[in-house]
Amino acid sequence: MSQLLSAQTRRERIRDYKQAFPRMGVYAVRNTATQRVWLGASRNVDGALNRIRFELAQGAHRDASLAQAWRRHGAGAFTFEVLDRVKQRDDPAFDYEAELQSLLALWRLELSPQEARHE
Repeated sequence: MSQLLSAQTRRERIRDYKQAFPRMGVYAVRNTATQRVWLGASRNVDGALNRIRFELAQGAHRDASLAQAWRRHGAGAFTFEVLDRVKQRDDPAFDYEAELQSLLALWRLELSPQEARHE
């Protein structure tokens, strides 16, 4: 009977995970040696930051300027942070992509044009 309960609990947890609101947001990759910032937005912000870290560690990031700065200054000179998250709304017609892009635009304005660069 305990195996049946654990299988049921497992199914419930899988269902809850699949139905969970995704962690959308705006992120920054900062080079602390030069104060340069790369901004981006993603429907899975935590996954995006993990992907960027992995690509940089492998020497295969698609943004040549970020990859070059990584090689020049090393991993210790970089920080990765989530700047803002999109909040879940009750309206099923809410445009999350538009909200995400609006947040990204606001963060670009917040940071000086010389410091911010879109990834």
